[in-house]
Amino acid sequence: MSPVALPSQRAVVLYGPRDLRVEERSLWPPQLNHAQVALRSTGLCGSDLHYYLEGRNGDFALQAPLILGHESAGVVTAVGPGVKLVPGQRVAIEAGIMCNDCNYCTAGRYNLCKGLRFCSSAKTFPHLDGTLQARMNHPAHVLHPLPDNVSFEQAALAEPLSVLLHASRRANLVAGQSVLVFGVGAIGVLACALAKSFGASRVVAIDINQSRLDFAKANGFASQTYCLPLADKAKTSDEQLRRAKETIQTALEKFGQPDGFDLVFECTGAEPCIQMSIHAAVTGGKVMLVGMGSRNVMLPLSAAALREVDIQGSFRYANTYPAAISLLASGKLKNIEKLITHRIDLKDTARAFELLARGKDEDGNMVIKIMIQSS
Repeated sequence: MSPVALPSQRAVVLYGPRDLRVEERSLWPPQLNHAQVALRSTGLCGSDLHYYLEGRNGDFALQAPLILGHESAGVVTAVGPGVKLVPGQRVAIEAGIMCNDCNYCTAGRYNLCKGLRFCSSAKTFPHLDGTLQARMNHPAHVLHPLPDNVSFEQAALAEPLSVLLHASRRANLVAGQSVLVFGVGAIGVLACALAKSFGASRVVAIDINQSRLDFAKANGFASQTYCLPLADKAKTSDEQLRRAKETIQTALEKFGQPDGFDLVFECTGAEPCIQMSIHAAVTGGKVMLVGMGSRNVMLPLSAAALREVDIQGSFRYANTYPAAISLLASGKLKNIEKLITHRIDLKDTARAFELLARGKDEDGNMVIKIMIQSS
């Protein structure tokens, strides 16, 4: 008796640094409580880029071939038993699969679940493949239906937007606060947009890239910007801390806010910016650590403790997708679609990663968010 022939589908698989291969893989029918989704848009993320360039993201190293991608939306094409979604439904894909049984999950903090598996992450083994493929099966409870006025590209932005929604909830962001954002890559721009949508009294941004700052200001994400001066690396920790304090004091004076800002989103992960962020917060203010980069950081802790500046960490998100999709549908995130600077076909994903690594395309245009399109 011959086995049933399974359909095949295209997938982009990472085998090691810059070793990306387009393959045909078998497509299995969805199992209990799972649905099959035809991917339409996937945004490339900084963590994807780390895996592509280095074969690892921080402590998490590739142990087997892995499909990257986790900022995605698509169309349900088939459902397994127990699924209420129907074929043809448009959905955003939440990439984390939690255990739904541990103390963190029952407390609503499933982003901290020790058993959580995340599409395109090498943290757990066997790795869980991501969304840079034509179709995938995924648990239905983390597939979120889309309203008609949210495009697939906008829905793909629900994932990075969720990161900022989660951070904003932890920081208790409310209307009337002044907000400073370090770093205006995709996450930093979303931080600015979200703060504005919450009714922040003022949103300003700092970066080392003048072009990105110009983009943030021109599109209304930040009312004022400051470009950090390039300097030689400090020879000692004391010198580095002194420089950080002096540099941010200059920036605060330029902003006309010498006492600092109510809330600081640190979206770079760079040690000097983390150090500056503590001095950038007003007495009694908050620093929200969103960017991931430096593994060990020297901090001016006494400057935080004596002024009661709260330093909070934020990791991914929990229970944010419905709010993120609603916000995208509301139109309150003005010009957010301008984050998407390039659109590239799935088969050309390697070129997309090289563009993202360079930060500029062949014509010298800035690269911020690349959308991979599958059909």
